[in-house]
Amino acid sequence: MVRTQVLIVGGGSVGLFTALFLARHGVEALVVEAQPEPSVHPRATGLGPRTLEFLREADVLDAVDAVAVDMSMGNLGKLTATTLIAADLAGLPDAAPTRSGWRSDLVTPAAIRGTCPQHRLDSVLLPAATQHGAAVRYGTRLLSFDQDADGVTAHLDDGHPIRADYLVAADGVHSGVRKALGIGTNGPGALGNPKMNILFHADLRPYTQGRQFVACDITNSNAPGILMTIDGAKEWVFHSDYDPERGESAEDFTIDRCVELIRAAVGDPDFDPQVISRLPWRARGSVAERFQSGRVFLVGDAAHAVPPLGAFGLNTGAADAHNLAWKLAAVLAGHAGPALLDSYDAERRPIATITLAQALLRLKAPRLHWASSPAAAAERAVLGISNAPVVHMGYRYDSAAVIEPQPALPSTEDIELVLDGAAGSRLPHAWVDLDGARVSTLDLVASQFTLLVGPDGAMWLRAASAVADRLLVPLRAIAIDAPDWLRQVGIPEQGALLVRPDQMIAWRAPTVPLDAADALGRVLTRILARTGG
Repeated sequence: MVRTQVLIVGGGSVGLFTALFLARHGVEALVVEAQPEPSVHPRATGLGPRTLEFLREADVLDAVDAVAVDMSMGNLGKLTATTLIAADLAGLPDAAPTRSGWRSDLVTPAAIRGTCPQHRLDSVLLPAATQHGAAVRYGTRLLSFDQDADGVTAHLDDGHPIRADYLVAADGVHSGVRKALGIGTNGPGALGNPKMNILFHADLRPYTQGRQFVACDITNSNAPGILMTIDGAKEWVFHSDYDPERGESAEDFTIDRCVELIRAAVGDPDFDPQVISRLPWRARGSVAERFQSGRVFLVGDAAHAVPPLGAFGLNTGAADAHNLAWKLAAVLAGHAGPALLDSYDAERRPIATITLAQALLRLKAPRLHWASSPAAAAERAVLGISNAPVVHMGYRYDSAAVIEPQPALPSTEDIELVLDGAAGSRLPHAWVDLDGARVSTLDLVASQFTLLVGPDGAMWLRAASAVADRLLVPLRAIAIDAPDWLRQVGIPEQGALLVRPDQMIAWRAPTVPLDAADALGRVLTRILARTGG
């Protein structure tokens, strides 16, 4: 019987994220994927700022940027036209930036030049995961599994059983693992008609006239649908609805019919696209009733299905993987008690619920998602539609792995992104000097517990060293001389922030207690769910 520490079922982007993050923490991970090879079909295209930070932490952001699509040249945003030719893109003004209440360069150190379709993202995640020691098997299907007090036994269709300490289900919205566990879902479920996502290759640059757009609603009766850019030149997708109640089905979309639809959408009967693949799909809104059952965890679409408007689905799944990976690593290394894993559901399921609610609000008023006027911003605020950066990275955790959490977002008129050092929130970014190098405060965490202290925090530095030695837990301690940043995070020069390996603040200590080592030790022991310390 083959053994591994973590078995990941599903080799899509979230499964690969999970494998990469676990491998970088030194955890042995095996991914099994039923499909015979990585998908060439682009699905999600937008990577949120928090996901980019995960990629930066994993040292693959430059590689992702290299395969990303540059959207900086004359981007028109979202269009509506009877056909692509009728849109006459040359004379249209660039899309105005949506008011979001933040400047990305002041909030995050991570950025790429545009969008990164999922198949391109996977082309980076897969080799990165395997280079760090993860194994990936394509063409391998999970048939069944059993769990006991010590682990999980999985039965695969290749006849080779796997024994793992834990199983992570990244097997999509129709998750067989979730169903086998008897875990139900909450939410509206299927939304609207199903669609056929048609991937095609063709040079559309003669029709786009040197301009770029994210999506174009095609309104002519022969091919109503959405034309979406993948690379802005020769790779595109066209989404076409079909209605099962009228007897329509995915089988109706033959290659010939897809070619006809694309020609009608472009507006050129002589246009000759090459149809690469067809993928039926349907927008859904649901959140699993539990993200954990014993030694099995749900991530990504297996845990939550989020409609695409807002680009929240894949990014929420990436955050699941990032949150779970360090906790599994800590338990497997003996640094934490198994109860730490309970915080995964406690933290990620409420965030998935909030994220789904935001996506559904956008679905009810899609024009507001794209509009950039002050009036639209005011209307979004009235309806409770948060700015996208708030959804992507402004969330706050409330669990036993956070000391005195402050989960409620600060109430602001425009629903802005606020990162203020509160326990449970993401560590605010700032550029600081460390040993002569300019680094982000996020870089200081380096995937492990980190105590960040002010310039008068010598007692904290000694305390951290003593606690690390006593608890045998990796713990960095770094003094920062950055008065503005210290004020932002709410600690004076004698204060400290304890930051978790996922860059989320676990504890804020404005002052030095009488026995700093005792206080820090008790806090870390509590967070790690250890029975002593």
